[in-house]
Amino acid sequence: MTFAMDVVQLSRLQFGLTAMYHFLFVPLTLGLAVLLGIMESVYVMTGREIWRQMTKFWGVLFGINFAMGVATGITMEFQFGMNWAYYSHYVGDVFGAPLAIEGLMAFFLEATFIGLFFFGWERLSKIAHLAVTWLVALGSNLSALWILIANGWMQHPIGARFNPDTMRMEVTDFQQVIFNPVAQAKFVHTVSAGYVTGAVFVLAISALYLLRGRHVELAKRSMTVAASFGLAAALSVVVLGDESGYTAGENQKMKIAAIESMWITERAPASFTLFGLPNQEEHRTDYEVKVPWMLGLIATRSISTEVPGINDLVAHAQTRIRSGLVAYGALEKLHADRSNADARAVLEAHADDLGYALLLKKSRADILNATGADVEKAAWSTVPQVSPLFWSFRVMVGLGFFFILLFAVGFYLASTRRLVSAQAFLWMALLSLPLPWIAAELGWFVAEVGRQPWVIEGVLPTFLAVSSLSAGNVLTTLVGFIVFYSTLLVVDVYLMAKAIRLGPSVAEPRQPQHPAAAPLPAPAE
Repeated sequence: MTFAMDVVQLSRLQFGLTAMYHFLFVPLTLGLAVLLGIMESVYVMTGREIWRQMTKFWGVLFGINFAMGVATGITMEFQFGMNWAYYSHYVGDVFGAPLAIEGLMAFFLEATFIGLFFFGWERLSKIAHLAVTWLVALGSNLSALWILIANGWMQHPIGARFNPDTMRMEVTDFQQVIFNPVAQAKFVHTVSAGYVTGAVFVLAISALYLLRGRHVELAKRSMTVAASFGLAAALSVVVLGDESGYTAGENQKMKIAAIESMWITERAPASFTLFGLPNQEEHRTDYEVKVPWMLGLIATRSISTEVPGINDLVAHAQTRIRSGLVAYGALEKLHADRSNADARAVLEAHADDLGYALLLKKSRADILNATGADVEKAAWSTVPQVSPLFWSFRVMVGLGFFFILLFAVGFYLASTRRLVSAQAFLWMALLSLPLPWIAAELGWFVAEVGRQPWVIEGVLPTFLAVSSLSAGNVLTTLVGFIVFYSTLLVVDVYLMAKAIRLGPSVAEPRQPQHPAAAPLPAPAE
């Protein structure tokens, strides 16, 4: 069994690393696409050439980032067949549809119009090119939508049922899959975080230009747009993050309890732990600093609904495991006799808990003979790693509030026309460049690690979803992916830095540094 776990861990590591690499490019694509639409809209409305120049310059950086995002994203989908074959078989009927729609409807829309964006400046009218730019932004957002519909279903699997005849999850209501509340909350939250990333990127590069006294007019206008758009986006991230917290509180109670390191259920409304030291071995949190009521309001939006602690959730998991064993026993009877109506009825009654019984397969094959100790061990396996989730969430939230402050100060300075002279703010904006990526990666970590031990919440344990591969094969591909993705990241940073160093393709007219340096007019003849 240790060997199998090695394969599971390596497969998880490979997919996790490739997903994190890919997610370095996605947020910037989402943010820059909308910023390009805003800048070109101003150009079309005013006719001022500086806005056209801005759109083309930031468009070059968008194009570099988009190309790298495509290169890293395509390989991820192959991993479902390579490393997660049983997952693909078990839920492919549900999971495959959003991915296919994303490729057909969103990705090709975005990729097609990107070509027109770059090569259509002299071939399309202003209005037509503006429409192309906004269609690129629409394609980027639709692509994120369908990916997050697929991921949201993994977090909250509705609109599908287990079919004992095919031994697969099959769609029963595609509308529920599409309008999954978890998926919709994740979409608006993730997209808003992407907008923040794009805004910080534009803010930071513009600050660099202002600090160096280069491309001043472009940089001032770019910072104004980024600060205004970024402030709205940062406020949206906080508001929509509250929605994500509420949906998780409804459907992923263990994730919320682990994020809070809350072992014992508190009286409603629960407090939010601002600071603490989680102790998973002894099931407690040391040195807690709490904010009264806050967790209860975020997770339940009420002052009377309890937020269950980890201990109570583990006890509930034991109940669901025993119910799942009833379903598993009925499934075996049904396999022996397909016409056994009683077994089918029992399975139908307990089908929602079948996945919990499968947790026992991590320690024994004959799960119908599981002991009380086996059930208890399986129930405790539903608790993810608490400390990494606890701190990742708090750093992410802290950065979210920092972005609000950053954009608010930038918006004020832009409104009072003091951006160029605000050296301290320009340095703060420049040094903030990596922060939105840190926040985005931490958000992904909280969402995905917080779901463990499930690859499909409550349906399919992660350790059962892997392909029948050797650890050596997975390790070889893991090393290959790391080398490939690291090379792409280096290339991306090099190309972006080169484009930033060169600046806009159309140079601004030089301004004399001193009136005495201005050329004298030619004498009249």
